[in-house]
Amino acid sequence: MALTALVTAAAGPISFIALAAPQIARRITGAPGIGLIPAGVVGALLLAGADVISIGIQLPVGIITVSIGGSYLLWLLVGEYRKR
Repeated sequence: MALTALVTAAAGPISFIALAAPQIARRITGAPGIGLIPAGVVGALLLAGADVISIGIQLPVGIITVSIGGSYLLWLLVGEYRKR
């Protein structure tokens, strides 16, 4: 359990990709539900893109993933609020 806690603490900010990727994949594919394969591909592309950006600007990848995932989820929330 200690190793799991350590890995989760070290990779915590990357979890924003896991929240944003399925929603992005659902919007790209136009599917009513969330598909596993499209979500996995979008998640991999987002994380690879965040890694490339983080290498270019010398920041930890977690900061980039939080920025991408957090911004997208905030955009979704604002969009849903405006619909109501």
